[in-house]
Amino acid sequence: MNELANVPDPKEENVTPNAAEIPQAVTAPENATEENATAAETAAAGMPDAVADAAEMPEEEGAPEEDAGTRKYFEMPKEQLLETLRQIVADKACDRHRDVNAIKQAFFALRRKELDDEFKAFVSDESGADATFVSKPDPDEAVFKDLLNNFHTLRAEFLAREEERRMENLARKNAIIDRLKSIASDIDNINLHISEVRQLQEDFKNINDIPQSAVTDSWKNYQLVIEQIFDCLKMNKELRDLDFKKNLEIKRDLIEQAKALREEKDVITAFKKLQVLHDTWRETGPVAKEHRETLWNEFKELSTEVNKRHQEFFEARKEAEKANEDAKTALCVEIEALDRSELKTFADWEKATAAIKDMQERWKKLGFASRKVNNQLFARFRKSCDDFFSEKAAFFTKIKEELAQNLAKKTALCEKAEALMDSTDFRKTAADIRALQAEWRTIGSVPRKHSDAIWQRFLNACNHFFDARKQSQSSQKKDETDNLAAKRALIDGLINLPADTPKAEAQKAVRDAQDKWKEIGHVPFKMKDKIYDDFRQAINQVREKFDFREVRARMNNFREQIENIKGDDSKLGRERDRLVRALENKRGELQIYMNNLGFLNVKSSSGNSLVKEIERRSQLIKDDIAMIQKKIDILDGKVPAEEEKAKEPAPKAEAAAEEKADGKE
Repeated sequence: MNELANVPDPKEENVTPNAAEIPQAVTAPENATEENATAAETAAAGMPDAVADAAEMPEEEGAPEEDAGTRKYFEMPKEQLLETLRQIVADKACDRHRDVNAIKQAFFALRRKELDDEFKAFVSDESGADATFVSKPDPDEAVFKDLLNNFHTLRAEFLAREEERRMENLARKNAIIDRLKSIASDIDNINLHISEVRQLQEDFKNINDIPQSAVTDSWKNYQLVIEQIFDCLKMNKELRDLDFKKNLEIKRDLIEQAKALREEKDVITAFKKLQVLHDTWRETGPVAKEHRETLWNEFKELSTEVNKRHQEFFEARKEAEKANEDAKTALCVEIEALDRSELKTFADWEKATAAIKDMQERWKKLGFASRKVNNQLFARFRKSCDDFFSEKAAFFTKIKEELAQNLAKKTALCEKAEALMDSTDFRKTAADIRALQAEWRTIGSVPRKHSDAIWQRFLNACNHFFDARKQSQSSQKKDETDNLAAKRALIDGLINLPADTPKAEAQKAVRDAQDKWKEIGHVPFKMKDKIYDDFRQAINQVREKFDFREVRARMNNFREQIENIKGDDSKLGRERDRLVRALENKRGELQIYMNNLGFLNVKSSSGNSLVKEIERRSQLIKDDIAMIQKKIDILDGKVPAEEEKAKEPAPKAEAAAEEKADGKE
């Protein structure tokens, strides 16, 4: 619209535009530099400092602006991204910096994924623990970085040229304003300069690109001098009123559009649209004096609402980034506090590894911190992870070497034992084998997959020698045969106990048999287990025959307890879990005793008392295992009531008495 049309009639009073009519919000010209565009927009709009800070905040790292122009790059392979960047550099398309930024983020996202895949493959490889992870060099990455540097150099030169051009444009605009001021001061001859004023207006509007920091002041100075000229010009009142009316309609429409922005869900979009409305308001001519202040105040209040939402959005994002920064810092402190000097075993390192992986998962769930610290925090956290896994690899390598050395030492002991196992010099060889056994105990662990085999090999060699030595002691055979007959006589006496024997006498007969069994010496080695089992079976028959009810009473009591909680699945489940844990503990204890017993079998006769004690305790644990298993079967419904009586194990107290009296070797 021609602003000269707004010149008042010479007969009318001078119409001076109200200062409020001057637009207060401007956006950066289309070609303004990235660095000052947002700041200038915010300053021109009269926004608070907090909003200005928010407006300058960068997008989150790794998340370019979501539009069709940038999303496409995240769907491209590396080769296409590299070729696209090469074409941009070749074309010297300095205005495509947003595309370059999106290409950069997409390229390095793919590169990070390749590194993660390499590391996962390295960790899954069984030999991965023997070396430190080193990524494969990527020639495309070096080419890509060179292209980026070339683009940045081109863009820096481009921006420098653009800034120089803007300064020249500003000088031209200032010259136009100075000429308009000169015309405005010549009030008497102002009508003679109307054509020149029109041309100066066109020239001023055609110069669009100046430094952003000077946009507002330049436009205000221009508006003031134009308004001075308008007030001095003698124009037809009808033309002036028509122009006022058109401007009034435009500005009311701008106010309605500003009202609609209050409902816009995307605050960034609303803020950008508001800047466009301010540009249009500024370019629209004045309205009648009585409407100027009212219209501007209404438009300004609506702008304030949109700006406030914009400010609150960035403040909320700042708070979220601060929370993420604090959480990531806490994770860095947590991983750095891990004392790797205390990790001495495989189990310790595996437990620590699980903790590190948990921290990594928590890190992945956190959002971005502010750009100035996000990369620093990631580098700090990644360094701690790398240091941990490097030390873990070194530890595993060292332990594997020690295990291999121990295996070699134990293999040498096995070879020595095998060389001695057929010796007939029993006294000297027994001492030599005991020395080998003592040396065996001083050697540490071997690889788990060889542990049982190497131990069994050594044990077989030792057992072979001591079994041969025992068999050679033929003078003991007659005594062992007599002892076998005596023990069989005890078993027959228990089996043939008359049915009308009083219960107390039957119990005494069992105890007497146990005492006599203890007094009787060894039996032939190959018969010791069978005769012992026969003796226990005979005692169990006597208990059944004369109804020794201690175990049955306890089982009945257990059944009553189960009946009381029947229907409460949670209590039944907890009771079963308790019994299962007790069963596993007992099995573990039994395994320890059996291992010790297997080792002690190669000892001389002086160790028989220790062997007997271990066998006695092992049997007690077996009875406990049978009792616990019986209870679990009752809970699972596997033992009907009518079968329980026929399958009860000997009471623990009586089993202890049996073991005490037992003469098993």
